[in-house]
Amino acid sequence: RWPRSIFGTQAKLKAAETRMKLAVALAVLPAAAAFVGPAAPAAEVRMQESKSDLEALAKGLNPTIGFWDPLNVAGASGSLYGFNNEQTIAWYRQGGGKHGRGGLAG
Repeated sequence: RWPRSIFGTQAKLKAAETRMKLAVALAVLPAAAAFVGPAAPAAEVRMQESKSDLEALAKGLNPTIGFWDPLNVAGASGSLYGFNNEQTIAWYRQGGGKHGRGGLAG
């Protein structure tokens, strides 16, 4: 029989060392979690804007054009699923953000 290769033995030792390091890391992981404070509760954000709020925002962001709403989306009361005007504006704002990010990704 041929003698065992020293490289095979070194590879086995290296694998055993890697497994031992992983075992130690996994054993220490729960102890590290003890030093982390509790997460703060998420603040509830409610976007309730009226047409006058949008007009002021548009004038501040682009004074040349100002507020431009040719379809009167911001002024139509109860125009979407029985929502009031502020809820409709919030609906369109959320949808615009979501689909705008999707359009930029594609």
